[in-house]
Amino acid sequence: MSRRLLIVGGGQSGLAAARAGAERGWEPVVLEAGDEPVGSWPSYYDSLRLFSPRRFSGFPGYPFPGPPGEYPHRDEVVQFLRGYASWLGTEIRTGARVDTVTREQDRFVAVLADGSTVAGDALIAATGAFANPFTPRLPGREDYAGEVLHVADYRSPARFAGRRVVVVGAGNSAIQVAVELAQVAHTSLAVRDRVRFAQQRLAGRDLHFWLTHTRIDRAPWGILSRLVAGTPVLDTGAYREALASGRPDHRPMFTAFTQDGIVWADGRRERVDAVVFATGYRPHLPYLHPLGAVDEHGMPQHRRGVSTVQAGLGFLGVEFQRSFSSNTLRGVHRDAAHVLTHLGRGAGSLPRVPA
Repeated sequence: MSRRLLIVGGGQSGLAAARAGAERGWEPVVLEAGDEPVGSWPSYYDSLRLFSPRRFSGFPGYPFPGPPGEYPHRDEVVQFLRGYASWLGTEIRTGARVDTVTREQDRFVAVLADGSTVAGDALIAATGAFANPFTPRLPGREDYAGEVLHVADYRSPARFAGRRVVVVGAGNSAIQVAVELAQVAHTSLAVRDRVRFAQQRLAGRDLHFWLTHTRIDRAPWGILSRLVAGTPVLDTGAYREALASGRPDHRPMFTAFTQDGIVWADGRRERVDAVVFATGYRPHLPYLHPLGAVDEHGMPQHRRGVSTVQAGLGFLGVEFQRSFSSNTLRGVHRDAAHVLTHLGRGAGSLPRVPA
């Protein structure tokens, strides 16, 4: 008799969990809050393209359609996930927002927003982090009269035309959005450290070929993070050239807001119309608080995706949870296989997972 695997979240991580679970004899049930199982992809900014080519962005047995060397657009990823969800043939309940999860004896009970419940023998938390954007606290923010938004709420540069804009961050999204905004607005990139670039193509091949060929992107993140300082921005040279030309200019992070602008690190004040924070996200797991499965900061208590406090609970979609490629299209199925293997078939005790 198969055992039920509850999966909270129907994006790429939840779909990967459903496949890995079915392959190991579970009966997966995906609980997706939205209208379709495509995760947060439709909510990303309009110009977003993957940094990995199609040949490295598909799922096992389900390749990404189109020219293998090209980089898919956001909307193509949405379509890809729609197709994959249909191809899987697993049970997916849309409009099923999970408010809380409790435990009754050896079963997890998900309480949905409409008051109904769904029970299962194991649980995968795969809701990602898009719903929980991180914005650092800075003095004067409450008095600033301009616009402040996170890149999660940014769509296109059109409404910023002719305005003075500062983008905060040094990652891929920050650079891509800042360069795009610089085409229509006076834009600066504010960074705490520096921008670290990595060549998109080496010896005629995309970087992801080398990451895959050398298996670097599968290396445990605890080891790799000691060798790599920060997350590099993948670049063909266009972004370096844009920053070098001053479109956008980049400078040290500002220290405070004023009523109509900001205070730069050198003490100079400047009027600014809008600030866009591209400062990342934090896991969004409020429904797990009744289980004690997250710490006081809302972070999952896990080792390589397997809960260290609740038997039968796993996580997917946590950045760097196992490797550099965790929480990416190309890496999430490896994480799913690892987590489902260690959860076992309704394990009644905490599994031992290598550090």
